[in-house]
Amino acid sequence: MCLAVPGRVLDIEERDGTRMATVDFGGVVKEVCLEYLPDLRVGEYAIVHVGFALQRLDEESARQTLELFAELGMLQEEFGDPWEAAAAVGADEDAVREARK
Repeated sequence: MCLAVPGRVLDIEERDGTRMATVDFGGVVKEVCLEYLPDLRVGEYAIVHVGFALQRLDEESARQTLELFAELGMLQEEFGDPWEAAAAVGADEDAVREARK
């Protein structure tokens, strides 16, 4: 499933002519494109879908939605377990190294 998830903008920068932000989704941090919300600022919340900020959201609505998603396990479903993902990447790198020997 691919959800539209609210997140808080931590920082903003321009990369190759594209406005990008680091966004916190209740503890999971991802890079997000701000081209659809060019006036979004650090500290504000937005609904994000497939890496694009689509709509500004007030803080209370964002927090309530994130809490509900967390209770339902939907954040885990959407973003996965970051520790498990890191371990999988490490395991894949180990397998590549072994294959090259």
